[in-house]
Amino acid sequence: MAQTGTTTQQSRSMRRALRREAPSTVGLLADEQDFAEMRRYATFAFDDHPTYLRQVDALLRALTSQGVHTTVALFDPEEYEDFCEASGLDPDSADSRTRYTADIAAAGASVPYSGQPIERLVPELINEAVNQATWEYATMLLAGLGECADCGEDIGQSAFARASRTLLHLLDSAGSGIHHLVCSVPTEDEPLLAVLHAERPPGEPARLDQAEGAAFLTVLAAGIAIESPGGLVLRTSAPSQPDRVHGWKLDRGNLAPLTAGEVFNAYCTDAETGEPVAPESGVEYCAGFPLPEEESHH
Repeated sequence: MAQTGTTTQQSRSMRRALRREAPSTVGLLADEQDFAEMRRYATFAFDDHPTYLRQVDALLRALTSQGVHTTVALFDPEEYEDFCEASGLDPDSADSRTRYTADIAAAGASVPYSGQPIERLVPELINEAVNQATWEYATMLLAGLGECADCGEDIGQSAFARASRTLLHLLDSAGSGIHHLVCSVPTEDEPLLAVLHAERPPGEPARLDQAEGAAFLTVLAAGIAIESPGGLVLRTSAPSQPDRVHGWKLDRGNLAPLTAGEVFNAYCTDAETGEPVAPESGVEYCAGFPLPEEESHH
């Protein structure tokens, strides 16, 4: 009997070890509207969104306490319904929700859980979903441009290479500090907006998130390729110095520097109403610095 008990304990110990080796994915309904759509299913056991978020938060903390690596994926009720229809699954089923969550973990918007509170996790996940949708649309736009009629170059690839060189020049000229870049590009279907955070210690190259960088470059490349009248803003923070804000406008596929006055007006004007907005204290509004111009090939 003692040997049997020891064997059982060893089996349990091994299962716990395997559980820590198996990653977990939790699907999250990030907003009230998506949560309300799921309430039409009888097998969905929650009545209100705040309680649901607290329960998700408790589950994530419990998984982490067991040593389980957990990813949180955005659960979209409309896409879930399409998934069930295409797969021949009953949408009113916990098993179907589990299968959909596993599917979106592979290709949908997701963020790793590292102990952040649910109040911070939800906006992180929504931001990731927006970034992914923007990147997918900009990528599709670039892929559809084809080749240059004059030189035979792939227009999308050429624009991406130009965007990469432009970003390197921007970060090199900006110097050391924490850089926050925003690129906006209007298109026929919808405006594209990309944000990039980069940190450049003194005497070292800039450090940035690869996925965020790729999305930013793709949006900038789209603006270059379609010669959109978009723009780019760079804000730099450094210790014991006021924040510096620089700006550029996209002009025939190149970033043309704005004057200090134009940067001030852009930052201190409400985009929706056109009314003046008080300037921030401790911020210097600066002209964009010159960047190398490149000839468009289409």
